[in-house]
Amino acid sequence: MQKLSAIIASMFISTVAAAQSTTPTSTPLPAASPDAAGFSKEGLARIDDFFAREIQANRVPGAVLAIARDGKIVHYQAYGYLDKPKNIPMPKDAIFALASMTKIFTTVGALKLTEEGKLPLQSALSTYFPTFASMKVGVPQADGSLRLDDQKRAITIHDLMRHTSGLTYGGRGDHPIAKLYPAGDAPPIDGSISDFIEKITKLPLAHQPGTVFEYSFSSDVLGAVVEKVSGQRLGQHLEKTVWQPLGMNDTTFKVPDDKKSRVAQPFANNPLNNQPQRVRYLTESQKFDCGGACSFGTVGDYLRFGQMLMNGGALDGKRILSPQIVSWMTSNHLGPEILNRVAVVEPHRAGYGFGLGVAVRMQPGLAAVPGNVGEYSWNGAYGTAFFADPKEKLVVVLGTSAPGDLRKYYREQVQDLVYGAMSK
Repeated sequence: MQKLSAIIASMFISTVAAAQSTTPTSTPLPAASPDAAGFSKEGLARIDDFFAREIQANRVPGAVLAIARDGKIVHYQAYGYLDKPKNIPMPKDAIFALASMTKIFTTVGALKLTEEGKLPLQSALSTYFPTFASMKVGVPQADGSLRLDDQKRAITIHDLMRHTSGLTYGGRGDHPIAKLYPAGDAPPIDGSISDFIEKITKLPLAHQPGTVFEYSFSSDVLGAVVEKVSGQRLGQHLEKTVWQPLGMNDTTFKVPDDKKSRVAQPFANNPLNNQPQRVRYLTESQKFDCGGACSFGTVGDYLRFGQMLMNGGALDGKRILSPQIVSWMTSNHLGPEILNRVAVVEPHRAGYGFGLGVAVRMQPGLAAVPGNVGEYSWNGAYGTAFFADPKEKLVVVLGTSAPGDLRKYYREQVQDLVYGAMSK
């Protein structure tokens, strides 16, 4: 069995290598040998074997995985197919719909404005969009109705960054207020950013501001604030302040026509239940740059972004944020007065708090994945994942196009495999 697995892995790696020979890509960071970086070759081979098995079983079309330690790439590999029905191998420079990994970009873009004295975190959201001040807090009653209470305090920019605004997402479980909200991917397709703000401010909040971590449209609203403060579209602000300085040339809210052939495609049907699945942003036009879920990029680009954070805000002589701002961003911001529901969103992340745009590991144990206190992360609903462990000087980025529940399986398995491959 091990021999067969090795043969399959070799087959997929060879196929990808052949494809990449016609599509040269630059290395996002300098390379290091596994031994020098504290990884075993056998452990990294297990990652190859894992993806070979998954692809052979038609559970995922393909993947790109990058592992960096101490600023150098230890493992950077593409597996399987960019587009399985068309038999197009996965290249390393495949472009993925990043979904909620967009939220970290938006947070960094907002913190750039905070550094400049233009966006204090305790400023009220209603300063920028007054209709948020009139939102009521919905309190479910025993008879199924909602009691509408006044806000006890205003929603702040801080609340948006740490998901304590009281906003929610549509279609999350049986929450009566979530049933009133649009689906997470709907607003930028359905209308303009002003349409989005107008619609959600007519709905009730799910919680009093500052009391509950509730995963939500907070980052989309934060993106709208960034646009108002910067005077630019969110994508233009991020291009100028983050993406261009870091050389993230394939990161965007709108993939240009000459790059669309590199966009990773999901299976038409979910492998777990054979039900139709899709990534709406691959086929439907976005009317605004949504800060919560709409960006596209390569694994290599995101690795450079993650390494910038690991370095305390700078990479290759380009400073994006100060070290103190990055340290503050990647610290827990959910105090004891706030109900921590991070593990409701990411069940394998028990024992995590939440900083500004990222989940933050608060203690060893509890979580269903290995890691150290201080590790920070967030993932994407279409199959992308990112985590960084400052103690190990480790940055990991995964790209797949797997919008179903298998995405959760891959983000957990990759974290197990990466730590399992470390020799020191």
